[in-house]
Amino acid sequence: MKFFVVLSFLATAVLGTSAFAVSPRNASDEVVLGDPALTAGVPGVGLLTAEALDAWLSDPANHKTLKVQLPAGLDAAQANVYIPADNPMTRAKIELGRQLYFDERLSSDNTISCASCHDPFQGYGAETAFGIGVRGQQGGRNSPISYNRILSKSQFWDGRAGSLEEQAVGPVANPIEMGNTHATCVETLKKIPGYKKQFDVIFSDGVTIDNVGMAIATFERAIVTGPAPSDAYDAVIKFEKVFADDLEYLDEEPELNAKYTKLKKAVAQSPMSDSAQRGMVLFAGKANCTACHAGANFTDEQYHNLGVGMATDKPDLGRYEVTKDDKDRGAFKTPTLRNVAMSPPYMHDGSQQTLEEVVDWYDKGGHKNPGLSDKMKVLKLNDQEKADLVAYMVEGLSGEFPVVNQGRLP
Repeated sequence: MKFFVVLSFLATAVLGTSAFAVSPRNASDEVVLGDPALTAGVPGVGLLTAEALDAWLSDPANHKTLKVQLPAGLDAAQANVYIPADNPMTRAKIELGRQLYFDERLSSDNTISCASCHDPFQGYGAETAFGIGVRGQQGGRNSPISYNRILSKSQFWDGRAGSLEEQAVGPVANPIEMGNTHATCVETLKKIPGYKKQFDVIFSDGVTIDNVGMAIATFERAIVTGPAPSDAYDAVIKFEKVFADDLEYLDEEPELNAKYTKLKKAVAQSPMSDSAQRGMVLFAGKANCTACHAGANFTDEQYHNLGVGMATDKPDLGRYEVTKDDKDRGAFKTPTLRNVAMSPPYMHDGSQQTLEEVVDWYDKGGHKNPGLSDKMKVLKLNDQEKADLVAYMVEGLSGEFPVVNQGRLP
């Protein structure tokens, strides 16, 4: 599976194919997130030169506040988009954030970048159980994915960061992650002419750690998942439910008939196996997945105790360490299930290597403990039902990531 995902990502990057809407660069301030023009970087190849940056920064279109729309499928969550009023999205800021995201010079020893633990080739996560920082130090939690974050305010497994801006700069000063200080990071960036030039143009106060966070957060908000097969199937199901009594008369309604035909064509272009289709029904039914993995992004953005890691003398108490509220003991944030097949291992402690293991965990109702969520139920799924659920998550919930230029740094 991982080999297939990497090949698919490479093919997309090389061939330039995309399920996202593509618009001419800088043509409009209205954009569909995922458009590769937003994340392709400053035009050209090789290291960013002063001339290339001057041309980029002098284009007024790159500084327009973008009016962002989510791609098909995810767009059902458009009302949940969160962009702070003091950090509007612009092409120039996305591009600066892209550079910072992949730049190891933000760390104390020039070895760790944001992408080290949130790697596009590893589903914007990491294949290790725990994040690995400077000098090979190991953290205590699995690296959460960094896509579709535009739909989320609080960040990290325990929600301790109130925004993407706050989250983005946390690892810089974490001694286990980037092992740097905010002050040293800022001084490093000030000494790199290409960065200083961009910060001075984009932000009124130039290079500051807050502006570093704003730029990285803006880039991360531009990373969203494209349409998945389940979106096409769901659209047909909803149409047929609304017009259940009129389907046989659609020939008399040309506009409705054309829409229905278009929806069914989308299903034909992104087919799911019979197993995955059965899994889709189970997901919203017997398997009880939508109790937490709800909505267009397949997460309620809440915190739940699943019993993971609780069978030890000193378990990680998760959200409780932030709120000190007993109801939050052992509770961790519900992750999105979009593109979940691309980012093993799973759970906050990386204890489950496969989706099969995850399904088994839910099937048994988790590990019993005083704080176990009331949403955890013994499911009594048979082997076929378990396989169908996995098939649905792999086939039905996988969409394209936008093409991102990982090089091109100043």
